[in-house]
Amino acid sequence: MNKILIVDDEAQIRTIVGKYGAIEGYTVDEATNGFEAIEMVKRGTYDLVIMDVMMPELDGFSAVREIRKFSNLPIIMLSARTEEYDRINGFEIGIDDYVTKPFSPKELMLRIKTILNRVRQAPAAGEVFDNGRLKVDFAARLVYVDGERVDLSPKEYELLFYMVKNRGLALSREKLLNEVWGYDFYGDDRTLDTHIKLLRKSLGACSDSIVTLRGMGYRFESDKVGG
Repeated sequence: MNKILIVDDEAQIRTIVGKYGAIEGYTVDEATNGFEAIEMVKRGTYDLVIMDVMMPELDGFSAVREIRKFSNLPIIMLSARTEEYDRINGFEIGIDDYVTKPFSPKELMLRIKTILNRVRQAPAAGEVFDNGRLKVDFAARLVYVDGERVDLSPKEYELLFYMVKNRGLALSREKLLNEVWGYDFYGDDRTLDTHIKLLRKSLGACSDSIVTLRGMGYRFESDKVGG
């Protein structure tokens, strides 16, 4: 049975997530602010955290930064903020998904299920891509650019891994969203474009390996890395 922590200062939100989580077979604990969340994650063993942004005492962004110092467990961020800046901020500090309020509890449960399933699916040991400039160790979740290790957010890892495994293929936005996010995406494709932008920034000298296909999507070209 998976154990989930819902962090939100709104009792109604915690109740709704708790009820739907119980239906899905999850054990759901509650926290009302960022400080409580940090301490509960330190003390407990959770499989996933749902974190609100705007809370008293300590906001969700600050709480995620602290949690990422000692834990890589999946985190879904809830927020009434829809600006791209907030999404980018969340993904840069290491969240796995960003859900805007008001949200569908059923869709949230589907996102949770998808993330938990992905965590269970470990790549085969020894599976490595290396073209001399960019090295990707799938099993170890390690990425190197010109011999230097690059730290990516959880979603950046998943996006890069999928594109590298399907290198040379034209990947539509819909295909990437469905395969990497793992569900029929209900938001807009700015989420994907934001992640591509962050991933290119992380890859630095190897950023041009991700080629934009205008009006369609993206392609990873293994022979187009660096100058």
